[in-house]
Amino acid sequence: MIRKFAVLGLLIFLSGCSINQTVEPVSSYDSDNLCVVENGDVREGFLDALESSLTGQRVDYTVVDERTVPEACRWTLTYTANWRWDLAMYMAYAEIKVFEGRSLMGSATYDAMRGGANMNKFISAEDKIRELVNELFGVESAALYRVFSG
Repeated sequence: MIRKFAVLGLLIFLSGCSINQTVEPVSSYDSDNLCVVENGDVREGFLDALESSLTGQRVDYTVVDERTVPEACRWTLTYTANWRWDLAMYMAYAEIKVFEGRSLMGSATYDAMRGGANMNKFISAEDKIRELVNELFGVESAALYRVFSG
């Protein structure tokens, strides 16, 4: 009887150890200059990886201050991310959104906040950012939803 409860408890614990990734690709980006709205609250290095990924996709971009986004920015990209500690620092959450004017045109989200015992949460943040940008701007043709269980 105790063994059954232990197995049930383990199953409940592991079911909560998931990593989610959702990408809704930008469908009509017309290669106008993209204004990347700098987020000073995000850990140093994220913006560098984002810029490198955009350059790899041949996306023309300009980084702009979040307080003074120019009116001329028809296309904007916003991002947020945070890290957590669990044996080592890891990127627990990242979100990238692309807007044309005020209309959301695409988004990419990586969420390992409920990663728990799932060791797949210890990914290279730079590689994950590149993957998200590639899928967001069309390297992967279809929208993606994946759930990894631990």
